[in-house]
Amino acid sequence: MYKLNIRKGMTEEEIDVAVNQALNMMTLKEKVATMSGNNFYLLLLKDHKFGVRAYPGGGVKRLNIPPFLFTDGPKGVSIPGSTCFPVPMARGASWDILLEEKIGEIMGKEARAQGANLFGGVCINLLRHPAWGRAQETFGEDPFHIGEFGAAIIRGVQKHNVMATVKHYAANSIEYSRFKVNVQISERTLREVYLPHFKRCIEDGCATVMSAYNKVRGEYCGHNSYLLRDILKGEWGFDGFVHSDWMNGLRDTIKGISGGLDVEMPRAKYYGRKLEKAVKLGKVPLNLVDDSVRRILRTTLKFTTKEDPLKYDSDVIGCDDHVKLAREVAEKSMVLLKNQDKLLPFNMDEIDTIAVLGHLADKKNTGDHGSSHVRQKNIITPLQGIKNSVGNKVNVIHNEGNDIDIAQQIAQSVDSVVVIVGYTSKDEGEYIPHISKGLGDRTNLTLKEDDIKLIDAVTKVNKKCVVVLVGGSAIIMEEWKGKVPSILMAWYSGMEGGNALANILFGKVNPSGKLPFTIPKDQAHLPYFDIYIDEIEYGYYHGYTLMEKENIDPAFPFGFGLSYTEYSYKNIRVESTDEKIIVNVDVSNIGAIAGEEIVQLYVGFENSSVDRPIKLLRGFKRVSLNPNETKTVSIEVKKKDFAWYNPDNRVWEVENIEYAIYIGSSSKNEDLLTTQISL
Repeated sequence: MYKLNIRKGMTEEEIDVAVNQALNMMTLKEKVATMSGNNFYLLLLKDHKFGVRAYPGGGVKRLNIPPFLFTDGPKGVSIPGSTCFPVPMARGASWDILLEEKIGEIMGKEARAQGANLFGGVCINLLRHPAWGRAQETFGEDPFHIGEFGAAIIRGVQKHNVMATVKHYAANSIEYSRFKVNVQISERTLREVYLPHFKRCIEDGCATVMSAYNKVRGEYCGHNSYLLRDILKGEWGFDGFVHSDWMNGLRDTIKGISGGLDVEMPRAKYYGRKLEKAVKLGKVPLNLVDDSVRRILRTTLKFTTKEDPLKYDSDVIGCDDHVKLAREVAEKSMVLLKNQDKLLPFNMDEIDTIAVLGHLADKKNTGDHGSSHVRQKNIITPLQGIKNSVGNKVNVIHNEGNDIDIAQQIAQSVDSVVVIVGYTSKDEGEYIPHISKGLGDRTNLTLKEDDIKLIDAVTKVNKKCVVVLVGGSAIIMEEWKGKVPSILMAWYSGMEGGNALANILFGKVNPSGKLPFTIPKDQAHLPYFDIYIDEIEYGYYHGYTLMEKENIDPAFPFGFGLSYTEYSYKNIRVESTDEKIIVNVDVSNIGAIAGEEIVQLYVGFENSSVDRPIKLLRGFKRVSLNPNETKTVSIEVKKKDFAWYNPDNRVWEVENIEYAIYIGSSSKNEDLLTTQISL
């Protein structure tokens, strides 16, 4: 039996030759067999649970062509034992692209060590509304910010010859109704708001794309030729393969292949025999099948035949270095929202007793338990982390707060109080029919009533109180935030979250995270959202662009976060070349301790002749500064990133007008220096 000469170190030309040979030798049955996952239900019956192995698809054993082997994410490789990182929304709050690329590298290494070569953990759906159940799986509300993070994790993962999948393409921002909802959307909104981050990931070489469940303009995304063939494969030149999401991501054989879906996952329901029959009956041209097979084989061979940079032994999975990075990520992600009278950091020498209260204080709580779940036993809870940090120096009293009177008595008897409140996987996450205990999306953006009662009781008797929020998105806190001196957003902070939290609370680490979304004062200030809806229109504005357009003052603006030190910005300057502008600013640490500041650059469009946001994020950079140190921070912006999409001409246009350039510590105007530039 003839087998192709598939080996390590093949050039792209050799791969193309091998793929052409394979296409000439394969039967129609073999071709359609590569276009789906294989043996999924047999493996599920064997394992009795999902996600404990890599799931195969593609491949042609007769011809020596290996399969792709899928595992999920995105807070870590979903196969048990992998390092559990903070959720992407937390990582988005770090604004640290280099750190995200390191995370991607670790996920790539652990995927290989767990037997996978296809990683479905790059979720870059836009946070349109904070009630979205899977908000924790993406990086924020801003397309530019999300795109940079998505590209970073892709670069890291693919360094280890693991194909990255960017998902869910496109306009997937409601969870409960995701299988049916039809998203109506204008061309400008689609192009400028819901697609740029996907394009950014394709530009950085993302290997595969996962289609979304929802409809866009009446057509399911897995069948949507405008999204898949015209834009993705046509305009953007994507040469990888597109695979469906896993539960009815494909609903029609002919519409799927015609629309541009290459692989049905996790098994052949509409492809396989049905696709083979459709080709034989002349309902599907063979060239469409060949195009999909070519993409699948070429992409798989491109990654599986590369020389590996290292060996991927099992001892790399969840190793000490990876766990250490998980702690660093959690530390850099936490956002200090309020710190009245500089309550934090706690001085261990001035505290004899501390109370740690709340039902989440000693709960292993890493977020959603759906497809993104990482089964990791070694999770440090907030209580454990605080005990680890203080040792025998401070007496730690723990109470879940179920009895408010007892909790209040404890709070009154101690020097300081840490209240851990928020959500778990039962409150927000992926909705899986007949399996999920919740609806996926949140129906309320405030804390639970019991949490608020606990905060009220504690703050009445102890003013040295810190509220630590656990969750994957914005939490409205108007009812109680004025009563609390310090508020810290800790997210679902991964396996080392408890140690990271303690390091922040006791000043071993200076907080540096900043919000990747806007926190409103009132849910009425947000776009319309209905978890049961059959059809919805996604508008041009959301998040900070909506707040600024309607002149609404948020509770906490996009990009906001406090530090234990202070920074000042001076001397903004702008240079211009043919293709970009370079903005420089002097940033100083004027406080007493070292820290890291996140410098943000926005472009203002007040002079535009078309409707545009007041300003948009177009660059950011993290900078470390010692006390009394000043550094010049330089951020480049490509002039093409000033463009708007003209739906009449179907082109991106850069207006010849005067633009405002803003640079500073958050999106709030008072936090920004500004100047003008004409293009």
